[in-house]
Amino acid sequence: MKKTCKSQRLANPRMSEARIKHIIEAVLLASGKPLTLEQLLGVFGDGEKPERDQLRLAIDGLQEDYADRGIELVQVAGGFRIQVKQDMEPWVSRLTEEKPARYSRALLETLALIAYRQPITRGEIEDIRGVSVSSSIVKTLQEREWVRIVGHRDVPGRPAMYGTTRQFLDYFNLKGLDDLPTLMELRDIDTINAELELMMPGEAMERPEEQDAEAPDAPDGAGIASEEAPRVVQVAVDTPESNDTIH
Repeated sequence: MKKTCKSQRLANPRMSEARIKHIIEAVLLASGKPLTLEQLLGVFGDGEKPERDQLRLAIDGLQEDYADRGIELVQVAGGFRIQVKQDMEPWVSRLTEEKPARYSRALLETLALIAYRQPITRGEIEDIRGVSVSSSIVKTLQEREWVRIVGHRDVPGRPAMYGTTRQFLDYFNLKGLDDLPTLMELRDIDTINAELELMMPGEAMERPEEQDAEAPDAPDGAGIASEEAPRVVQVAVDTPESNDTIH
């Protein structure tokens, strides 16, 4: 019986595992967005396409290669991507003088309620927070592609129900909603900020020049604790420079 050597592990003997790793690395760097296994397989031509297991082995190999480097290969909801490690942020951030956009506490509370209570209507958010939700908040979240309309509640008026998107998961390095911290682990909006990395590591909090209007405390059980003095939290985003608070 003919023996199979280790060098013949690949279904396509013309392409080595190292070559597959190089191709995946180049494609992920060039894409600028997460890619699924199917999309990665799609870059290989007929007769050279590796098996899915071989692709996963190559991805695992790249993750091991990056273990002691300033970049990493991670899996998020949208697929796999290569990104700068978080502890490199203080140096990378000096490449640009843009200041991160600042998001109001009201916007962050609204986003958190949608993430944890989805699908949820605007009226239900207002009932929990005890104040009305500004149209600009919903517009901003939709423009950021963090939330979307997922349906309509079967009640008079058929209000829109909101849920989070794959872009939301990708932005916060989450594979799925199960990766969100449990509500029992969250005590206030500052803890949510830390858990979801709404401020990138190494970024100093600036003293806000603007504050939200005072709002009543959220009812118990809402999962979001309000404070008497609203605060503005900075978020590192890839939008044009803005020094204004976004409500």
